Amino acid sequence: MSTSRRQAALLFQDGSSDGTRTRRKPEMTEDTETTLPRPAVVTIRAAKRHDLPELHEMIAALAAHHGDAASMTPETLERDLFGPMPWIQALVADSGNGLMGYAILVPLYRAQEGRRGMDLHHLFVRDGQRGNGIGQHLVSRAREIARSAGCDYLSVSAATGNVAAHRFYEQMDFLARPVTGMRYMQALA
Repeated sequence: MSTSRRQAALLFQDGSSDGTRTRRKPEMTEDTETTLPRPAVVTIRAAKRHDLPELHEMIAALAAHHGDAASMTPETLERDLFGPMPWIQALVADSGNGLMGYAILVPLYRAQEGRRGMDLHHLFVRDGQRGNGIGQHLVSRAREIARSAGCDYLSVSAATGNVAAHRFYEQMDFLARPVTGMRYMQALA
């Protein structure tokens, strides 16, 4: 994409003509061909309590992107990340001016093999920042966390028709595995 198209897209996204940014609630749209300039510094780090509002908003945006309704509440997210029995880990991509993406990790176990694993349950990069390597950095950090937890593997899934995600994960050296069997669920409430 040419520099002038990027600048035009940046002005359009910012809603200003003088190049100053105005903060507005980000929303997930279909993937655009617009890639905004990557901030000079992007930090991949563990989510903190003050990230909860933006993280919650991005989870809802990802659900909407897939046509799902997000029933996650900020309280539930706080419980699962920071409660007395944390259930998940979240990584965020922080530009210093806000979060640009996140990854959620959930432990797995293969009892018959005695092998620990980690599921990359969610991977999300805001539209306009895709294609800047942020997703790759989130996956790399997820690998490091899984290794340090003694995991033998990192798994991820993508919807059948999400060809872009399939290509991305294959480029990141994930191997496709066939789905074998049905998964059942029972409500415990």
